[in-house]
Amino acid sequence: MTTTRESATAPPPGERPRAMTAVVQDRYGPPSVLRLDTVEIPTPGPDEVLLAVRAAGVSKGVWHMMTGLPYLVRLFGGLRRPRQTIPGMDVCGDVVRLGSRVTHLTVGERVFGIARGSFAEFAVASATHVAPAPDELTDDEAAVFAESALTALQALDAAGVGSSGQQPGRVLIMGASGGVGSFAVELAALRGAEVTAVCRGSKAEFVRQLGATRVIDYTQTDPLADGTLYDVILDGAGGRTLSALRGALTPRGTLVFVGNENGGRWTGGYGRPFGYQVRMAFRSQRFVNLLVRTRTDDLERLAEHARHDGIRPRLHATFPLNAARRALAELDSGATAGKIALHIITNEQDPSA
Repeated sequence: MTTTRESATAPPPGERPRAMTAVVQDRYGPPSVLRLDTVEIPTPGPDEVLLAVRAAGVSKGVWHMMTGLPYLVRLFGGLRRPRQTIPGMDVCGDVVRLGSRVTHLTVGERVFGIARGSFAEFAVASATHVAPAPDELTDDEAAVFAESALTALQALDAAGVGSSGQQPGRVLIMGASGGVGSFAVELAALRGAEVTAVCRGSKAEFVRQLGATRVIDYTQTDPLADGTLYDVILDGAGGRTLSALRGALTPRGTLVFVGNENGGRWTGGYGRPFGYQVRMAFRSQRFVNLLVRTRTDDLERLAEHARHDGIRPRLHATFPLNAARRALAELDSGATAGKIALHIITNEQDPSA
């Protein structure tokens, strides 16, 4: 998709532009803490690149860093106030400046991946956290691809779904209509798995279109109580007891924890899987507490899936930069099916050139 572009904050004649428009937060809280401001354009380090942002993804990771909840995130993001004042991680943008040690990317290249502060006209990213964006994806689609799709990809890898010499088997995906879950359904089906998706009934057709063989409406039916045994369970919803999850696994099945939005204000439920890990240490069933890493090779694998296998992010909604508050409120509404993007208009040229 061709994107309309406009310049960043214009400098006086003969001077280089040094300012950009960005979403800023000075404290933790709900979407109302966000505001638009004019700030200095960041400078990339030796192993980083500066991106002119085309679009940014709106994700639960951004929500947690905005609210500072669970409190566990403040250990990394700042105890009293956010250290990173510009939110945003998922990104699609054009490389406008290379760090001195970056050799595998070129100026002008459209890339996708993870950046710091992508809710802005310009953002800095580690050169190993971005990869060339596939032409098959629009800017908005590429912008919501990395964070959730990497989680789904690495979860399926950790569970061995579709690994060489293994049958894909039966896969149960809890939270199948969310960002991670929707990618997991699509990728697991692509690997030949028989996918059972768990979501609200109103989103059943959405996940069927992604490749789910069977859909269970958790508001009507307990997805773990019908006697079906699964080779892999991806728990992206949380709230289920370990005994219930193990009861729905085959004797050598694998349970992968990929997220939990149902915990308390301190750990957000992320303390529970560490207990699970201890309790399952000597069981024939396997437990994986997934730690997602942003790697260039995995981003390139996702790009190949988009080019050759038709994998596409499903966009629930797209908002302009000045509607970041509305975008995050929509994310928290529970009505989303797929991903939300911020479409950002900026300058493709290096602002210091």
